[in-house]
Amino acid sequence: MKVPAVMPFERNWTKLNRTAPDWFRDAKFGLFFHWGPYTVPACENEWYSRNMYGKGLSQNRYHVRKYGKLNEFGYKDFFPEFKGEKFDADAWADLAVRSGARYAGPVAEHADHFSMWNSQVNPINSVNYGPKRDVVGELERAIRNRGLKFITTFHHQWLWGWFMSTDPDADVYFPENEKFYGRALPLETNRYIPWRLPDDAFNEEWMRKVLEVADAYAPDLIYFDSRANIIGERFRYQLVDYYYNNRSGSCQDRRRSTDRIICYKQDDFPTGIGIRDVECGRFSDMMDFPWQTDDHLEAERTWCHVENVHYRTASGVIHQLCDTVSKNGNLLLNVGPKEDGSFAGEAISVLEKVGDWLAVNGEAIYGTRPFQIHGEGSVQGKDTDFDVSHIKKQTRKGVLEETGEEKFSASDIRFTTHGNVLYAIIMGRPDTETIRIRSLAQGVRPGLPDIERMDMMGGADNLCWKRDASALTVRIKGEFPSPYANVVRIVLRNQKG
Repeated sequence: MKVPAVMPFERNWTKLNRTAPDWFRDAKFGLFFHWGPYTVPACENEWYSRNMYGKGLSQNRYHVRKYGKLNEFGYKDFFPEFKGEKFDADAWADLAVRSGARYAGPVAEHADHFSMWNSQVNPINSVNYGPKRDVVGELERAIRNRGLKFITTFHHQWLWGWFMSTDPDADVYFPENEKFYGRALPLETNRYIPWRLPDDAFNEEWMRKVLEVADAYAPDLIYFDSRANIIGERFRYQLVDYYYNNRSGSCQDRRRSTDRIICYKQDDFPTGIGIRDVECGRFSDMMDFPWQTDDHLEAERTWCHVENVHYRTASGVIHQLCDTVSKNGNLLLNVGPKEDGSFAGEAISVLEKVGDWLAVNGEAIYGTRPFQIHGEGSVQGKDTDFDVSHIKKQTRKGVLEETGEEKFSASDIRFTTHGNVLYAIIMGRPDTETIRIRSLAQGVRPGLPDIERMDMMGGADNLCWKRDASALTVRIKGEFPSPYANVVRIVLRNQKG
């Protein structure tokens, strides 16, 4: 890999401004995978590698009870048990296709300094330890071979102070273990925004890891978890400039650089240079810019597979997807594999149900654009995000504080459009044979063309309807086909002239 030396910083972020590419706006639904040595203990969440070193935290108590003192058994000692003997990149890619996702990829590196690719920058990687395989490389080939866009996610800015322990005898302070955990730092560096920010050596390694992946695998989207704002601005700038303006990548199917995009949280990068992501969040109304929410399929407060994990319902995922798309957003959903690289049967079942729904109703999701309004119904919602206040609480307590999931019903409707077709997505199965859409009442939507016909996707054609000043009333023939969400396809008359 040839990475340019860090040059004097030029403050011109605006020349890197980039709008969301069409592929992202059309895809709507993606899948990603938290997988790493933290799945060996499979205790509570993927922050185990940090929290095991916090004396008194629940994961620390669990670790000492099961594995021993921190000077006897550290995080590095999980590496030999992280075998991934059932890891099958083709099976993972097939699951992404089966779920209906249009883009997918792995966590390339979490906060634990364990790179999931054949890294020359970081010897602590999945080829030298654990599975002894290039996980990112194998997934890149399998995912692209199925026509999906390939993404990678990076969380390694959290490594600054991540392993610093309240136990002075912990193995993270042994000089010989610096290669596993990084340099010993003041304990306060494990705060969200520490007083002592990363030095140039850390910043450059942070950047070089990302650019190594950009060169080797040319991901279509690079997602950064929060806290990238602690990285020196000139390093963030050079990274984006290189990723956007160099045709790097050794894979056979190189992506055009103009189709690449970064995704970031909070104010970690300047507005305009990528896609804003709201973690486990939503907007209350339609946005005038494309955005993304990343969330997890796991029902517990975790982004990785843990013992006795349960999963969200297919209905909940489908409702979140429909609500997000109606507001000009995408849903990137995480599902965590087990330590051996396989997926829980319950997780597979939920994703298959989501995929089955999209196989019938995907026309109302893929390639669509927002309508004049996002929808109507009893769920008004509010802007939510796993914001800085949540992050600070997690760094103190070691656990997530979720923002909660909206509970939709058949009285809630979300809208999308494609060409001269308007889709009304009913968030459930109504118990009556008629539905009333007040937002489409006569005269309420100025400029809306007349209705030519309408039908139920997966159900009856040529539905009967009436439109007056109070509502658009649609009579359904037969049963509503889906227990999750049902789509009325409204074909509008093409305007001539």
